Amino acid sequence: MFGIVNLYKPAGWSSRDALNRVERLVRPAKAGHAGTLDPIAEGVLVVCLGPATRLIEYVQQMPKEYRATFLLGRRSASDDVESDVEEIAGAAIPTREEIEAVVPHFIGTISQAPPTFSAVKVDGKRAYKLARRGTAVELAPRKVEIYRLEIERHQYPELVLSMQCSSGTYVRSVGRDMAAALGTSAVMSALTRTAIGAFRVENSVDPRRLDAERLRASTLSPLTALGQLPRATLSDEQLFEVRRGGLLRVESLGLEKLDARPLAALDAAGNLVAILKEARPGLLKPSPNFLQTE
Repeated sequence: MFGIVNLYKPAGWSSRDALNRVERLVRPAKAGHAGTLDPIAEGVLVVCLGPATRLIEYVQQMPKEYRATFLLGRRSASDDVESDVEEIAGAAIPTREEIEAVVPHFIGTISQAPPTFSAVKVDGKRAYKLARRGTAVELAPRKVEIYRLEIERHQYPELVLSMQCSSGTYVRSVGRDMAAALGTSAVMSALTRTAIGAFRVENSVDPRRLDAERLRASTLSPLTALGQLPRATLSDEQLFEVRRGGLLRVESLGLEKLDARPLAALDAAGNLVAILKEARPGLLKPSPNFLQTE
């Protein structure tokens, strides 16, 4: 059990609920997801199986794509409809042209404060837990990347946006801050994660119809978690060295130098055996090493 499943998390489910469906089918193997979706959200939830749980960090680094629906002229403590929503009397009603004019200010590297109701930790406690108790929470802004931001539909009060962004981006905050730039407020009423890297919603698997046979048929190679990482095929001698946890010389792989990225090491059949990282100049160590049992 060593692979990746592109799961579809239904709205109303927690990410844990969706993962539980997979865990029941793979026990005693492990399973873990690469990026939580709030219960209001649906869409792509990448699940790593068995040793592939050690590749979660690589999936988390992939760009994410979303389609989000906002209601303008409304506000809530959570910036979405999961908490009490207040309709603002006399709120400004922006035109599509006015919205289009602020969109460029939210593309590229932007500073963004996470929502008060978020999983960000404050003094070791989740912000949303503190907020639910009525504790005042102030979260520091952070830098995120918005690669693409488009208006799909605008029919007041609804505004539907599609975007591609970096890990760590809060979609609720994008709508909240755009609305503020337009002199109003907004709450998110729906969210679909349409892609994480090459994992797209149209190819995802519904956990409500998942059984052992469907899971096997839907399990992808662990290499799909590694995106565009460079790859190197190892010789039998190099595989022996990796199995014992030894170091490999860069030149032995036919490389003159490395870039900043690790290497995906494969056997002759194209199976992932390790991720090679620079231990010291000219020498690579396998980490994680899938030829060694934990």
